[in-house]
Parts: sequence; structure tokens; C-alpha cells
Amino acid sequence: MKNYNYIAALLFGGILLFNSCINDLDTVPLDENVITSFTIYEDPAAYRNVLAKIYGGLSLTGQVGPDGDQDVLGIDEGTSSYLRTYWYMQDGTTEMALWIWNDPGIPELQTNSWTPSNEINMGMYSRIFYQITLANEFIRESAPGRLQDRGFNQTQQNEIALYRAEARFLRALSYYHAMDFYRSVPFVTEDDLVGAFLPDQISTQDLFDYIESELLELEDLLVEPLQNVYGRIDKAAVWMLLAKLYLNAEVYIGTAKYTETITYAKKVIDSPYELESNYERLFMADNDQAKGIIFPVVADGINAQTWGGVTMIACSSWASDMNAQAFGINPWGGNRARRQLIEKFPDYSGETDQRAMFFTQDRIMSAEVIAEFSNGFSVMKYKNIDINGIPGSNIEHLDIDFPLFRIADAYLMLAEAVLRGGSGASSSDALAAVNAIRDRAFGDESGRILASELTLEFILDERAREFYWEAYRRTDLVRFGKYTSADYLWEWKGGIYEGRELPNHFNWFPIPASDMAANPNLRQSGY
Repeated sequence: MKNYNYIAALLFGGILLFNSCINDLDTVPLDENVITSFTIYEDPAAYRNVLAKIYGGLSLTGQVGPDGDQDVLGIDEGTSSYLRTYWYMQDGTTEMALWIWNDPGIPELQTNSWTPSNEINMGMYSRIFYQITLANEFIRESAPGRLQDRGFNQTQQNEIALYRAEARFLRALSYYHAMDFYRSVPFVTEDDLVGAFLPDQISTQDLFDYIESELLELEDLLVEPLQNVYGRIDKAAVWMLLAKLYLNAEVYIGTAKYTETITYAKKVIDSPYELESNYERLFMADNDQAKGIIFPVVADGINAQTWGGVTMIACSSWASDMNAQAFGINPWGGNRARRQLIEKFPDYSGETDQRAMFFTQDRIMSAEVIAEFSNGFSVMKYKNIDINGIPGSNIEHLDIDFPLFRIADAYLMLAEAVLRGGSGASSSDALAAVNAIRDRAFGDESGRILASELTLEFILDERAREFYWEAYRRTDLVRFGKYTSADYLWEWKGGIYEGRELPNHFNWFPIPASDMAANPNLRQSGY
């Protein structure tokens, strides 16, 4: 088991957000043994544990181990994991991956035929707003005035102020995901009155402005890069999210902000974070020791068990004929790559571009039959072993942290923003950034490209090679105008093997039908 130096998730009583109604969290209990927000925040030591619940909400699903007393109802608990639903919607809806199973919601997602009733979409939406609800409560209760009223000393107030800034970042992250998936959504902050009510819907422009303003404030409130304990965010995470926000601004609000992208990507590149020289190590059981992971969603096979997170991603991609247990994995055998991902690499063995990690024995490249696992190459990117080949603590629930943000993204965001006309970096800076990624991928300078080869099309393909199965792809394809377009097709896009053009509203997801029915303040976009 990893010896993590991070706040372990203490799963105290959860807060259920259901159908956009916010539960009353300030009720004084009749039973003095019942803990509510009225009593828990009287203890300065409790703030760390409540913050841990918010961090843990990115991976864990309930109050009891991998399953039991789940946070979000109406969906299988394991499927409801924030990271699991996020991965389904980002990579499972593209050429990155293809399931063989008919679990509720998956067939419609991977054939781009979902509706507002899709179960996984509902799970993602519910997870996002559950996280926001947790964060809002914490931010409200950790306001400076409340800490003073509780008689906390200055040292305690300063510590909790940092926790509060981290909670604000995690809320901004969830609102960013909400905007990326749904554009215009219900909006609630700590300033709203506590109690059940139907939130108003915020415009995409106003939500963008809110996220931006929060992150710009947080830049001065969080610790310097690499100065927080592992698993918690620092200023570099803020810079990464700002760079992502600005890179996609033209999609979200119709205004290009590529110069701002370069500004914040450069801050990350110039920070103490470094590129990990061994790409494979970024996805192993001891990747807490790898360089370049700016914000991980932490995992522990003993203390943080889940059927979501990397457990789902890795176990579903390994099968019994792949010697999976030698890699610390109990294989599910349900998920593999589509042909268009594999064709992005110069070869499939990883002998040239070492990022190509595919199992090809007794497999065919094309996935002509969705329900046949041998149709499509298996992905071996995630391995539950350490750098010395020693398996992780548990083959059922893996020790691999999910690298939600890593510095390689800053390199490629900078290069793309330069090509799109941003200022603050030169064409030679863009080329150097891309070649730094490729030097690591090829192990030498043999993979370097020339200035004439650095195009937006190349960047899109390079992002597929660098970030496959890391939940980047849908956002990238939308930004490049390729997600719904007939210009780029992949197996089973739109529900046919050859692929087909999609209606433009599939560039985002619908607000779930259950929330639309419950809240008359909401308006659906395009569905």
C-alpha cells in the first residue's frame, strides 16, 4: 500500500443533492449524538476531514468502502463515481474506447445517441452538483466571520482559510465541468440561503466569468507549486484550469482568449513541476512518485476503495488472456480502443513512440462487432505495479492515482494557442514545447518534427497520443470542430460502424430529464 502524505477521506454523513433541491444543512438536531453542520464546525480539527470528503468525492461513491450508503441515488453506486462518469462521457463517446457490455447508459453514449434520460449523464450531473453542494457548505461555514465567532485562534483561522481556498477551487472545477458538458446550468453558491429551493439557471457567459473570477482570486490564496501535501492543489492547479478555460473560451462564449492561455500555460511550464522522463510511470501504482502530475485524483487499494476511478479504467481494459494479475489487476475484459486511436501511432508495439501500449495478440484492429472484446486492441496504459514490478496492495481496487492535470498538457496548450494566434510565445517556443513531449515519448530526438509539420491537425493527433484514456478527448474534438462534423469519423460514431455526422447539439449534453421536470426555472439547450 502507498504511504500517502495526503488528507485521508473521512466519510461523514453525506449531503444528498436531488433534483436541484438543496437540503437544509443548519438544522439543530434533537438528539445530541447526531452530528450536523451546526455542531461539526465547532471543532477546528473537523475542517480538514470535511475538506477530505470534497476531495474524496472525485473518486469515492458513498460512506462505506467501495459500496454501501451511496451519495447519489438513482444509479448503480460504482457507476456513479465522479471520475468514472467523467471518463465515460469524455473518452467513451469518442474514438478512444468501446465497451462490450450493455450497462445502462453506455450503448447510447458510445454511439452518440444519448437523450436527456441517459443514466450516466444523470450520474455525472448529479455528481457535479453534489460536489458543489459539499463545497458550498464548507465555504459558508469556514467564512472568516464564522471562525471568529467560534473563538478559533489566528493559527487555526489561517489553516482553515487555506482549506477554504482549496474548496473554492474544487467548486470552480466542478462548475467548469458543468459548463463544458452542459453550458448553462443551475447556479448556487455559499451566498444563497440555506434550505430547499429551485435554483435559477446561469448563462454560459456568466458562468465563464464566475469561474474566471474565482480562479484569479485563488491564484493569490493558494500555496506555491509543490508546497502542498500530495493530493491537494496548489497555484499550478489554478494556472492549469485557467489555461484550459481560456483555451476553450471560443467554444464556450465565442471569444478567443489564446493569449491568456499562453500566459497561464507558461506559468505552469516555468514552475517547479517537470516532465516525467518515463511516460509509463505516470500510470503505475507508485505514480505518486512520478514527476509532472499537478493534480491527481488519489487512490488507495486498502483505504480508498472504489469501483470507479482508475479501478474501472484499468480493470475494464485488461482481460484474462493478458496475464493481468502479474500487473496487479483483476481483469474485467470489457473495454478496448477503436481503430482511429491506434492509427495515430507510427506502430503499435511502442518500440518507436513508447506511449503506444496495446495488446494485439488474438485481437483485430477494427471493432466491427461491439460485443466482441477481441475486436479492437486492448489498452495496457494503466498498470497496478510499481516501478520495480511489485503489484499494488489490492488487485480489486487499485493504487493508481488518476492524473487529472499534468504538466504535459501545459506544453501542448501553449503550442496550440500559438498556432491559433495567441501572443506571448513564439512559433519556435511552440515547436520546442511539442518536441519536448516527443523527445520523452521516443526516448531520443528521433520523434522531433519540423516547423512546417507543426499544424493544428498535428496538435490534435498529438493530444490523442499523449492523453488517450485520460478523459481529454471529447473536449478536444469539440474545440477543433471535429466532434459532430463529417470531417472526422470513427467506428460507431452516430451508431453505424463507418461513422457519420452528428447534429451540432451533441457537442454538449442535455440537462437530465429528471431535473428538467423538477425545476421549472431550467431551459434545455437544443434537445
